[in-house]
Amino acid sequence: MSNSQSYKTIDAISEVLHKDRGSKFIGIAYPTDSIDNVKIQLDQLKETYPDATHICYAYVLGINGEDYRANDDGEPNNSAGQPILREIRSADITNVLVAVIRYYGGKKLGVSGLIDAYGTAARLASEQTNSVVKVVQ
Repeated sequence: MSNSQSYKTIDAISEVLHKDRGSKFIGIAYPTDSIDNVKIQLDQLKETYPDATHICYAYVLGINGEDYRANDDGEPNNSAGQPILREIRSADITNVLVAVIRYYGGKKLGVSGLIDAYGTAARLASEQTNSVVKVVQ
């Protein structure tokens, strides 16, 4: 991730919409610094999008990205959470939660289509905000 004196994160919440074969994927990236804040954000997403088909997410916390998790929320194993996590890792950022809210559009995308759609929504959300380098105090 980075050396132990600094780390790269995002500076603001961003939201994007990605569409694929009728399904809508809303990607949202949040700067965060604790699992408690991750839980608060996920609870708020469930309240904001109660009719969503899936709310999949991944987060990376810690100066070196040592604390992380990916969740598929009922999608086939590793078709949603892992692609989101890969995009976070690819951007080399930490202290971030990226959630992708899916509204099913009537056409099955298959596992490869899901991997692509969730990864794209996550990448677009993380690119929509500025990354910043923070120095450990």
